[in-house]
Amino acid sequence: MRQFASKAAGALALLVVGAVNAVPGSAHAAADDTPTEHGTITVLFENDVFYRTDRDYSNGVQIAWTSPVLSDGDWAVDLADKLPFFSSGSEVRKSYALGQDIFTPSDISLRNPPLTDHPYAGYLYGALGVMGKTPADTPGDGDRLDQLQLQFGVVGPDSLAEQTQKFVHAILHDQKPMGWHTQLHNEPGLVLTYERSWRYRASVFDGLQVEGSPHVGGAVGNVYDFANAGAEARIGFDLPDDFGPQRVDPSLPGSYYFEPQHAGAFGAYAFAGVDGRAVGRNIFLDGNTWQASRHVDKNTLVGDLDYGAAIAWGAVRLTYTHVFRTKEFKTQKGADQFGAVSLSVRY
Repeated sequence: MRQFASKAAGALALLVVGAVNAVPGSAHAAADDTPTEHGTITVLFENDVFYRTDRDYSNGVQIAWTSPVLSDGDWAVDLADKLPFFSSGSEVRKSYALGQDIFTPSDISLRNPPLTDHPYAGYLYGALGVMGKTPADTPGDGDRLDQLQLQFGVVGPDSLAEQTQKFVHAILHDQKPMGWHTQLHNEPGLVLTYERSWRYRASVFDGLQVEGSPHVGGAVGNVYDFANAGAEARIGFDLPDDFGPQRVDPSLPGSYYFEPQHAGAFGAYAFAGVDGRAVGRNIFLDGNTWQASRHVDKNTLVGDLDYGAAIAWGAVRLTYTHVFRTKEFKTQKGADQFGAVSLSVRY
């Protein structure tokens, strides 16, 4: 136990050092005969406008850069070696992301929304991640992906969520949100998340493949505390080497990166998945940690049902996901649904 704690403490220290010295240009592909890869850029957009609603989790945007497989000597490889739950010999990548989430009550025309409705809230954050993919032929480990991410940001007016929503609504000539003066107060946000996904793939015929991917994970911090588990299934032709589309947390885990099976290959698949969460804290429902603020009585158990499709053509992957989410608080008017579009480009 002492050895485990020592490795975990060293790993956390390296993760913090990596956040301070995060320079994507320092990444190098693992030494092999394949063409040099510089990384993958992913742009992700989630919004309930796809289904003509504007409430609860209203909008999420994120842009991320993911390195190619890293060589020994990179801080992310050193970190992965120290993490007791990463597999030794895994293919290590690192990622950096910037994102913003927006939450609103169900009627944004009200200057004083009901205290039983979702509080106005915004979250602006940066994230630093390390992922280790264990090759399928590794004895005892199978085909799996471990992902650790440190997220740091701000909740409240400094998140600029009010300005973002009002700007977008003005461009679209949509309803002006009137109650942002009731939003949560400024508070630093810190979340550490970990996810492990396993992958089981089989070929059916003539390039058609099916895949199952169970996962477990959790998060700790003043923004979110939860434990989650679930699974995803995919079926398609020439599935790219990934773990499904990435989403804004909390959600089913995916992967920012993807690798085509062949140079210039065209792959396409449909997918469906479920994720269940036991939630200990959700600042956007529980309210500020150290100040009095608006809050609602949250549900401890929350579930997501996702389905969608993806295409990967050469260096580009485009995905769309439809998400059903059960009620997150007791006075919520109904379950939510929203759409997620992501575009990943390797270069």
